[in-house]
Amino acid sequence: MKMKADDFLIWAEAQDGRWELHDGAVVAMSPERVSHVRTKGLVFQALTAAISRARLPCEAFSDGVSVRVADGSVYEPDAVVHCGSRLPEDAIEVSNPIIVVEVVSPSTAARDHGVKLAGYFSLAGVAHYLILDPERRVVIHHKRGSGEVIETRILSSGVLHLDPPGLEVTVADIFVAPQPSTI
Repeated sequence: MKMKADDFLIWAEAQDGRWELHDGAVVAMSPERVSHVRTKGLVFQALTAAISRARLPCEAFSDGVSVRVADGSVYEPDAVVHCGSRLPEDAIEVSNPIIVVEVVSPSTAARDHGVKLAGYFSLAGVAHYLILDPERRVVIHHKRGSGEVIETRILSSGVLHLDPPGLEVTVADIFVAPQPSTI
């Protein structure tokens, strides 16, 4: 039996660990590697700093809040930006994100580049979907274009322009600097 989003959110709140709902099926999220956790923290800090610099009525969240993309699909992105009215303190989902971020890992790459790309852009308010690859230090920036066009840029340096809402984040701020060789 496939689970619906409302039932899933109630169920997931009572569970240990992290879970997502994919087309009605409950999926446990794998343990994370240190590089994944570091990158999540850095992108959250970079987005929060960019919001502060731009003085926008937006808020960045690190993982822990959900995004419902359909009645049978609820994802927990690694970071999300919401603009507008402040979310209630007891909210567990962001219903209208403008920026969604996933840090790619070997076990999630196919989903991040496929079903999640389509799912996030099925939401009218999503303007940017960032896929971060900490191993290659690359940002894949999917941006809503005109009509049904999704524009894609791949950046390994420089400035990431997230307009709307009007944020700028440097790629260097998202990734941990490579460690010098000790040989």
